[in-house]
Amino acid sequence: MTKLTELQNTTNLIYGAVATIGITLFGKYWFLFLGFLAANVVDYVTGYIKAKYYLKNESSSEGAKGIFKKVWYWIVICIAFFISAVFNDMGSMLGIDLSFVFLFGYFTLATYVINELRSILENIVQMGANVPGFLIKGLEIVNKKVDDITNSSIEDK
Repeated sequence: MTKLTELQNTTNLIYGAVATIGITLFGKYWFLFLGFLAANVVDYVTGYIKAKYYLKNESSSEGAKGIFKKVWYWIVICIAFFISAVFNDMGSMLGIDLSFVFLFGYFTLATYVINELRSILENIVQMGANVPGFLIKGLEIVNKKVDDITNSSIEDK
């Protein structure tokens, strides 16, 4: 077997293992959670670089707060998906269609993904990079749409 074939086999094995674990833990949309995790890491790294090299005010307590905040995001996402599952199952038991609560978890995840992406772009802009305005404006629009959807469904009740 050539080294390239071995590398391809190893890469396929690793990807297969990650996908299997992701699907087992997070369902068929596991890649959304992986994307959010990646955004968490990139946001933390860009925030650290911005603080240390551009603003010259690196603080370990601020870094710890940032990590704790990201852990809380994950906890809120877990709670939102737990609420979705519980109410969907309770609705089935009671004969009430509560299938719409399935979206609670995904709306929560979407809100936090948007928040992370906006934060990454803000960090990059504060480091002096030129970021296309449509990216920042586009994320603002998407965030407003998600807020409008969630707020209108609350107000309708």
